[in-house]
Order: sequence, then C-alpha cells, then structure tokens
Amino acid sequence: MFFVDTLDVEGLGNRSYLAGGGRTALVVDPPRDIDQVIAAAARHGVRIALVAETHLHNDYVSGGLELARVTGARYLVPAGASVAFARTPVADGDTYAVDAGLAVRAITTPGHTPHHTSYVLADDGREVAAFTGGSLLIGTVGRPDLVEPRLTERLARAQHASARRLATELDDDVPVLPTHGFGSFCSSAQAEGQTTTIGKERAGNDALTLDVDAFVARLLAGLHDVPSYYTHMGPANAAGPAPIALPPPRLADAEEIAARLAAGEWVVDLRNRVAFAQGHVAGAFNFEGEGRLATHLAWLIPWGKPVTLLAETPEQVADAQRELARVGIDRPAAAATGDAAGWVREGERLASFPRARFADLAEERARGERIVVLDVRRETERARGFVDGSVHIPLHELPGRIDEVPGGVVWVHCAGGTRAAIAASLLDAAGRDVVAVDDAFDAAAEAGLPVVDGSGARGVVV
Repeated sequence: MFFVDTLDVEGLGNRSYLAGGGRTALVVDPPRDIDQVIAAAARHGVRIALVAETHLHNDYVSGGLELARVTGARYLVPAGASVAFARTPVADGDTYAVDAGLAVRAITTPGHTPHHTSYVLADDGREVAAFTGGSLLIGTVGRPDLVEPRLTERLARAQHASARRLATELDDDVPVLPTHGFGSFCSSAQAEGQTTTIGKERAGNDALTLDVDAFVARLLAGLHDVPSYYTHMGPANAAGPAPIALPPPRLADAEEIAARLAAGEWVVDLRNRVAFAQGHVAGAFNFEGEGRLATHLAWLIPWGKPVTLLAETPEQVADAQRELARVGIDRPAAAATGDAAGWVREGERLASFPRARFADLAEERARGERIVVLDVRRETERARGFVDGSVHIPLHELPGRIDEVPGGVVWVHCAGGTRAAIAASLLDAAGRDVVAVDDAFDAAAEAGLPVVDGSGARGVVV
C-alpha cells in the first residue's frame, strides 16, 4: 500500500507532497519550514529517503536542501538547473525507488522554467500520481514568463508540448498533483477546483484542447503582474537557502516603535482591518495576518527593509514570522503584542480612518462631495469593469505613486476589501484623508454607481 499526503501552504497558494509506503517516503517541493514535513512523515512512521524539486521556485524559498541534509535523503534536482550545492542531477527517464514496490520516474516538462521536471509515482508498475509542479495545473499551466522575457514565447510553446507529453504517457485516471495553482502567481490562471486527473485535464485544459498557436496566443494575452519579490527567490534557491530560523523577535516598547518609524523602517500591524481602522499607530501599515501576508508584504516592502510586527498575541507574531520566512523575509527587527493603546507613547493618540460600503460611496457622490475614488486592483481585474471616473493605481505600485493620487478625500477599493485596507493604511501613513471601502466590487453597480466594462460600455454589472 502507498499513501500521498498533501501539505498546503495556503498563504502562498502552493502545495507540497509526501508520498511513501510502509517504511520510506518521497517529498516533492517542500516549503522552507520543514518541520511540518517531518511531522507528517513521523505520523506515517516513515523515513524520508528522497526529496525532489520540480524546478527552482520563483515564489518561495525551498526547504529541500535543508530537509535532505537533516534527514539524509537523496536530493533530486533537475540536471539543467544551475545550483551551487551538491545534489543528484535528474534527467528524463531517471527512476528512483521510494519504498518496496514504489518508484518515481522523472519526466522533463520544460515550460514554466527551462529545466522543469515532473515526477510520476508508480506502485508495482502502475502509475498512481503525477507531481507536475508548475507544468500541468488544474485547468491551466504554470506561467512561462518568470525566467527571462526573451524566452517567454519559447517556454509557452514548451508548456504546450510538455502538457501533451504527460497526457500521452499517462492514463486518464492518474491524479495530477501540481505545486502551483491555488492562489500562487506562478499559475497563468486561477485554478478551478482542488483535484484533477489527466482525463479531466484532457477534456478542458487549453494546453490539451487548443493547437499550439492558439494556446500560446491565449496564454500570453492572459499573463499578469509578477510580484517583485520573485526576483530574489530563484537566486536564493540556486545558491542554497539557509536553514529557517524562527526565534521570537525582541520586544519593542512604544518608544522603540516610534524610533523605528522615524528611521523609515516598516511597522506592520497584523490585526484585522476593522481593528486597524478603529485605532492604530500613526505611520504603521496594515497587512492582516489572516490574509495573504507573505505575498502582499513581500511584494510591497523594499527588499531588506527592517520590519517590526504588531499583533494581539505572540502566537500571531509567530505565525506571521513563519509565513514571511517562507519568502526570505527573515528575523523581524522587533515585535509588540497586546492592546494597540500600549504601542503609542504617553500623551499620543492612536490614528484612525473610516470604513464604508459602495452604497456609502454612491450616497457621497450624489451629494456632490469632492472625493477621489482609487481602484487598487490589478490591470486584469480592472479590464473586467471599473467605477467610472475612478483613478487606477494597482496596490503593488502605490508606494511609489502616492503623489499621483489627486487631492481630496480618497475612497479606496479593491475586489473585496483586503487590498483596500492595505492601500488605506499606506495613504493614511502619508497624511491623506482616506476611507477604506470594505465591500465586494459587485456591490458597486448594485449601489447605482456607474460601472464601465473593458470596452467602455457604461452601466454594466460585472
């Protein structure tokens, strides 16, 4: 008998896998915090014998090298990947024993990266799972534009060929187990559903239903923004990531928090956006610990900038520290917990700003008030519809473009409220009067606001 465990890394939209038999196991694309992988192996009573990377990841720091070192496992890395550490270079067709009767075979599947490799698990010769990394995903494929712009079209064509190779070599009932596609920006489109098989993909995946030219044209047309921190992930993984270290940050009092803000450092409040809007340290930024903290913060913060974390409990700080370490933001400079009133010096008051719905915005506009509507969604989202007359600055561009926001009270919105809260905190820290619209974008048209679709047509409900 064999097993396959899925290890979700929800904040980054990725999955890792532990697969094995009665004694030994294989790990595919482990996260940097390997303790959860080791714990999963312990629950099964197996020793990790193999650690396999499908590619050098662009969206997180891998724990593969450290996991192999700690467990003594053989570290499988695609032969074409240029790395600065010892590993077992994997070539097309290489097969490795996982446990008695259980083996894994490498299939080169370039496209997401030039060296990308998928791994097919076989139980007594019967193929039972395909670990496809950033190749064939659920309803889509991994994006081909993260390596080098000049290679994008060539890699897109390689993605088409790789997906078809998998579909040709594997039976319809083989589960497809990708690393990306659950919110990761490494996916070329958002995955629909949580599970899939070769047969399901054969029926509905563009890579398997369109000819190569049509597929490439559609794929390239749908590519969107790349998080800035991706620039640092590939080199870190090629150099050999340092082991994760999660000692509790030193505690900061109100004086130190004020000093760090005065020095231009980032102070990040992890509380939910409602609590932050009601009262926060002036100059702090709101990145909810329950949201996609690592993606949003790593995308916006100047790389290497010291960060101090504020939260209600030490556990929230520890969770955030772990998530940030997954993308290479190590060792916060300091932290503070408890009530927000304890984070400001004696005689100082907490700052605040209002929250609202799109219905409130419609009423404010109807009164003829001088306001600015700021849309911080991405280009691809705005193309599907936007509030007429709104200013558009995607959230990831806002820190460098705040001076472009027109004067007046700024009503900032996104698709649901999370990014609007981040943007509102950035604007508030810059001294602007701001209202955070905490509402689903569908409510804009329902509230009577003029919504324009991508073609310029007005009054469209999107």
